[in-house]
Amino acid sequence: MTRRTDEQGAASIVLVLFTVALLTVAGVVIDSGYAMASKRTAMHQAEQAARVGADALNRGALRDGVTQVDPGRAQSKAQAYLASVGAAGTVTVDGGEVTVTVIGEHDTKILSAVGIGSIPYKASATGLSINEDTH
Repeated sequence: MTRRTDEQGAASIVLVLFTVALLTVAGVVIDSGYAMASKRTAMHQAEQAARVGADALNRGALRDGVTQVDPGRAQSKAQAYLASVGAAGTVTVDGGEVTVTVIGEHDTKILSAVGIGSIPYKASATGLSINEDTH
């Protein structure tokens, strides 16, 4: 049996393409898993920062028997917590609700080989002050 010369190296090309496809799928699975872990960490950070902010009560009003959030202190405390854990985000205060949104990007390990350098994530949480919990 004679081999046709125009098919020489065809198996090598198929093997290379299969390897690239397999590595891409592995990259999606692995880097997506790490990105989900980063988002879960961001969610925990947002939840804790919202709790810290919601606990920043107005001291003057508290002495008068009124429980209310001090918006300036709430933002300051929540941002300080985010800074202490190395997170970046926004804090909004609406009455007794403190909402924290943490944003970031997870740098990819494998997908960077195919041009995807990072995967963005965002997590939000709202904390209620003690005066909001009673309603």
